[in-house]
Amino acid sequence: MNMYQEAKTLIRANIRDYGMYIALFVIILTFTIMTDGLFISSRNISNLLDSAGYIAVLAVAMTLIIVIRHIDLSVGYVAGFLGAIAAILLTQAGVSVYITIPIILILGIVVGLFNGLLVAQVGIPSFVATLAGMLIFRGALLQVTEKTGTIIIQNDTFNAIGNGYIPSILEVNGLHFLSLLVGLVGILIYIYSEITNRRNKLKYQFEVLSKPMFILKLAFVSVIIAYITWILAGYNGFSWTVIIMLAVVFLYHFLTTKTVLGRHIYAVGSNPEAAHLSGINVKKITYIVFGSMGMMAALSGILFTARLQSATTTAGTLFELDAIAAAYVGGVSAAGGVGKVTGAIIGAIVMASLSSGMNLLGVGISYQYMIRGGVLAGAVIFDVMTRKSK
Repeated sequence: MNMYQEAKTLIRANIRDYGMYIALFVIILTFTIMTDGLFISSRNISNLLDSAGYIAVLAVAMTLIIVIRHIDLSVGYVAGFLGAIAAILLTQAGVSVYITIPIILILGIVVGLFNGLLVAQVGIPSFVATLAGMLIFRGALLQVTEKTGTIIIQNDTFNAIGNGYIPSILEVNGLHFLSLLVGLVGILIYIYSEITNRRNKLKYQFEVLSKPMFILKLAFVSVIIAYITWILAGYNGFSWTVIIMLAVVFLYHFLTTKTVLGRHIYAVGSNPEAAHLSGINVKKITYIVFGSMGMMAALSGILFTARLQSATTTAGTLFELDAIAAAYVGGVSAAGGVGKVTGAIIGAIVMASLSSGMNLLGVGISYQYMIRGGVLAGAVIFDVMTRKSK
């Protein structure tokens, strides 16, 4: 089999995984041509990734929620409420930023575990339990912000999380050296992990890509990482939002692909009854996944509040729907048991790219909603059709 035929077979067999990357490439190419290159400029790409950050971390955790056949509608206003609590602690209570952030993350975990309790222990459908939470936290957000309205945050350390960039150290031909270093380390980690995975598969006699195709894949992904790094290094470098987003993806990717817990999560999603009979504690998995969702909602609230440098009464509106859309566009299956956290990030970037490109072209907000809705519907149709064909 030549390389072309192998590539064709590979794409056809993994269309669910590669479809979103192809879609993202088409979107980027289309908007780059239509905006005369403005879309791919360093400033726009940097702003695009920063605007995707608070939805991306939600989408990662939401992917696992959908994988185990549940949904969480409360995360938007949980993020908004906890962002407001962070603002109150920083501005009115005078609490240090280094204490505030852990407090907010722990509160998020507590909220998530309570949702898990309602779903796993009490037996309330997750849609109903989290819809109740959505209404409760919407009211709680209005309650804590009704006296002051918008709470302005003047803590530079906190605001840097949403607006700051990693230090440059020095510049090389106008490019941020530390950002270039981060990109290089990312490429090396990617190559090392892929080679290790290939060796392990060969050791257990699993099917792997041919050596030429494997090298081509490594080169292609490495060039993309290098190009994005070069674009960002030419502006202000990697933002703290992007670094946090990458750290979350790395952590969840490791958790879902390299640990027993990850295997149990997918086993529960594929067939809860069979998982229970095989000795997996389904309730425990439900608690863990909802707890992680709560923590990511808290992190999303921190990122959004830091980006705005304030807490507002409308914070968190539609976050949950954007996160669910990003997860589905990223390839998670509505039937459960299938979905990757890396796909969720791509899904979030796809949705952010659509918004950014349409804003640059001056497309009306009404049309933007309709187009994004069409993309979401298309992603779910694609999921259903690929499952039927298999």
